[in-house]
Amino acid sequence: MMHPASGAASRLHTVFTLLAGHYGQPVWRRRGDPVDQLVGTILSQNTSDVNTEQAFRSLRAAFPTWQDVIDAPTSAVVAAIRSGGLANQKAPRIQQALRQIQQQSGSFDLSHLVTMPVDEARAWLMRLPGVGAKTASIVLLFSMQRPAFAVDTHVHRLSRRLGLAPANATPERVMRIIEETAPAEWLYPLHINLIRHGRAVCKARRPRCPTCFLQDHCLFFSTAQH
Repeated sequence: MMHPASGAASRLHTVFTLLAGHYGQPVWRRRGDPVDQLVGTILSQNTSDVNTEQAFRSLRAAFPTWQDVIDAPTSAVVAAIRSGGLANQKAPRIQQALRQIQQQSGSFDLSHLVTMPVDEARAWLMRLPGVGAKTASIVLLFSMQRPAFAVDTHVHRLSRRLGLAPANATPERVMRIIEETAPAEWLYPLHINLIRHGRAVCKARRPRCPTCFLQDHCLFFSTAQH
């Protein structure tokens, strides 16, 4: 929970409120089973949402169960997810992650993570092949409504430009700062709205600063003016 005397908390409150006022405040909705979310997030690495969805549908059409994915030749999994890009890297990671989940949980059920402290649950997921802090946090936030903050490229960029985190902060550091500063119920809408703003306005190469409603609160904008 935020401390009212904290400058970081005050800045975050302002940014959160303005984003919610402009884009609305997204309400959490479960995006499928945790293992579905995990596999989908691995597929999403370095590709578009459209390609990710196509690769996931293709994978499930070819292999109706996760056991089928484990048992299949890796080359067949590669072929099924080729539309998602980097299939040669992602296929073995998915198979290894599923195998490890089954070995450690006795099934493809990750519900035991719901009762773990968030840091422990994230660490458990990060021991799986191909799973970093962002992927683990997405699974916890989107599938289990746990207070984990997922930092993708948009969130990382905007958090530093807006002064929510230091300019040299790593994605993991941004994650820690936001989780320590924001109320748990803000983590989902903040993640969604930062991505929306990053795609629509605060682009990586050509940010639309002159028309941005956050310019009065943006360190990047104020620095660029001097």
